[in-house]
Amino acid sequence: MRGIERREFLTAAGIAGSAFVAGPVRARTAPAKPADFGRLSLNESADAPAPAVSRAIAANLDRLNRYVDQEEVDALARHIAGIERVSPEQIVLGEVLEPLGLHLAASAGGGEFVYSTPGYTALIDASAAVGGKGVGIPLNRELRNDLPALAAAITPRTLAVSLVNPHNPSGTVEARNTFDRFIAQASAKTLVVVDEAYLEYADFADSAVRFSRDGANVLTFRTLAKAYGLAGLSIGYAVAPAELARKLRASGVGSPHAQNRLGLAAARAALDDRAHLAAHVRRVRTERARLHAALDQLKLRHTDSRANFVFFESPRPADAVRARLAQAGLRVARPFPPLDAWIRISIGTPAETDAVIRALRSIYS
Repeated sequence: MRGIERREFLTAAGIAGSAFVAGPVRARTAPAKPADFGRLSLNESADAPAPAVSRAIAANLDRLNRYVDQEEVDALARHIAGIERVSPEQIVLGEVLEPLGLHLAASAGGGEFVYSTPGYTALIDASAAVGGKGVGIPLNRELRNDLPALAAAITPRTLAVSLVNPHNPSGTVEARNTFDRFIAQASAKTLVVVDEAYLEYADFADSAVRFSRDGANVLTFRTLAKAYGLAGLSIGYAVAPAELARKLRASGVGSPHAQNRLGLAAARAALDDRAHLAAHVRRVRTERARLHAALDQLKLRHTDSRANFVFFESPRPADAVRARLAQAGLRVARPFPPLDAWIRISIGTPAETDAVIRALRSIYS
């Protein structure tokens, strides 16, 4: 498309317009659509991606007839490696947790994955198809990863220990000193996989990538689906030990055919706009604090969530509360057994925060 035809297409698709107008850096809350308002169940960003993302997508629309080639993948991997201060050979592009689980279990002919429960189990679930088995360790009293119990569960059959930090669904973050000791001990015995989908929202947590820089047996997963607002493009990356990264790429993980041109372009643009990311994170932290304050006023026990959601214990039947919230137009997360009395609510727009607080006061006051 060229000239006026291209512009008309971009405008109709919602890609042109305000996204191309320069202005002060702030989180650009996506327009509230009837189908999206109150969708607080999946921990998505309520803010539109950085303006540069729209421009990058627009610039690549005319090349959708061409396959992604290896150089394009390598270019983004080199760029990410520069950001993370690791070797490009340690970067594997993609939402890699599921193929990682398949690769590890298939290569070993089965095996065990130690993880926290309840938790995000994409890696463990994927491995089951080729003989993988999850060994679930309950969260501790503070609903944090029980690091001593996780360490004790490692056996010769353990293929990996999987951690989510900040944790999902609790939002809790590990203290650095205990986390570092655990990583040092566990990675000497097996691969440690750290899922940092929500790390940008935590105001006192360091990335586990620092262990990979020192050659530890640690794979850190980062996604652009949350804080960068690219959930609809499904792109992320892993920072892995070089040999594991090589094996993953050899098995097809992160290959050009596993990518799409718009996702690669959007990822580069999103990663480069640090000011937009910072503005989005500030807004989420503000709304998170408002929800925590409301929960405190209602005397509802909640975790110290450092993610883009809150997690609280309901003294009333949680399913009935979810139904009441749904009647108010607010969709919240599914149950997370065995924490059946707890409810997770994603951080949305300020208007959605207002609606959640009104609904909670109506239910619990």
